[in-house]
Amino acid sequence: MTEKRTSLWRHADFRNLWLGLTASMFGAKVMAVALPLIAAVSLNTSPFEMGLLVAAETLPYLFVSLFAGVWLDRSAKRPILVLTDVVRAAVLLVVPIGWAADFLSFPLLLTISLAVGVCTVVSDIGSASYLPLLVERKDLIEGNSKLELSGSVADIGGNALGGGILQIVSAPFAVIINSATYLVSAVFTLLIRHREAPPAQPEPADGQERVGIWREIAEGAVPVLRNKVVRTLVTATLVFNLFTLLIEPVFLIFVTRTLGLEPFYLGLIFAASGAGALVGSLLADRASQLLGVGRAMVFSLLLAGVAALLIPLATQVPKSMAPLLIVPMHFIDAVMVIVYNVNQRSLRTAVTPDRLQGRMNASIRMIVMGVSPIGAVLGGLFGGWIGAPQTLVLGAVGILLAGVVIVLSDVREVKELPDSAPVTV
Repeated sequence: MTEKRTSLWRHADFRNLWLGLTASMFGAKVMAVALPLIAAVSLNTSPFEMGLLVAAETLPYLFVSLFAGVWLDRSAKRPILVLTDVVRAAVLLVVPIGWAADFLSFPLLLTISLAVGVCTVVSDIGSASYLPLLVERKDLIEGNSKLELSGSVADIGGNALGGGILQIVSAPFAVIINSATYLVSAVFTLLIRHREAPPAQPEPADGQERVGIWREIAEGAVPVLRNKVVRTLVTATLVFNLFTLLIEPVFLIFVTRTLGLEPFYLGLIFAASGAGALVGSLLADRASQLLGVGRAMVFSLLLAGVAALLIPLATQVPKSMAPLLIVPMHFIDAVMVIVYNVNQRSLRTAVTPDRLQGRMNASIRMIVMGVSPIGAVLGGLFGGWIGAPQTLVLGAVGILLAGVVIVLSDVREVKELPDSAPVTV
């Protein structure tokens, strides 16, 4: 049992992939602090322009994901991962150069953010699709847990690191450090020795010279639409994300206005979420071993829903006691979210043929990112209509419903991941 848990640390190729992705995650956190600060302080941007800059980070997921999935399935993934790191490093260097030469402007900064965002989408989908080529199917949960561990540490320490760097050097030159982290990521990815077999090219239909990109995109939707396991996971995740985003716009209103808590407690709440994500990444593999993959997902979603449901109860206790309820609930919620994400991502990867990994991941990213603004808008509407506490209850019930989706399916009985990749969906 111990050997299974530690085996991937002795897997040289996985270790290099993990080190590279960890470096890029920390770099992304530095950028998340530096670019808005440059826009706000050095360029004196308006609130609307700041909104555009924030939107530029996720907008490529909606418009680039499907095409990126086809490209990744047509090509060797390792060189593409290296390319995205090198391009991000080069593009970010324009910031300090532009600032020093006095030609840095908001349109240029927005263009840089969009370019980095496009590369991040390709890298995100590519790394998720590359992992099953490096490790065995049975090790996917361990591998995804370790990658989530890096993400959790980056969430906890990355912003603080970015803030510390900005205390030492000015924001434009802090971006140089961000650029360097992407180059470090490229170097570790280059050190991966595994070489992929040439991807099988889709055979053209009768009378056609080559299969078109739209047909390949449609083929990539097959694992999502036809495979019962993947379809169930996507449905549950869609419901979960919709109601989680429904909660987000009203949570701060609930804490600051309904409960009247000071900013100090907000810091505790967000710190608890970061710590919970870290603990969740450490427990995900153990949860699947103890409960089975399917039951671990059911347990994590239902417990996350219960934790979210208890938060509005803070209105029923004295103000001084409210943080004692909210902070632990946020910790538990974050733990369970990571346990669920690691297991569902590993299972959907394990039951998808290697040749469709890129397009499967791209299709799911598209769906997940597409529902995010819908949930946020609905949260704002319900918050104004029925009130923040009631909206929090509605969101918690929705999260419980996501668990019910898996309870009512055969996925709940999945005990472990398959040992080999399927040939067909």
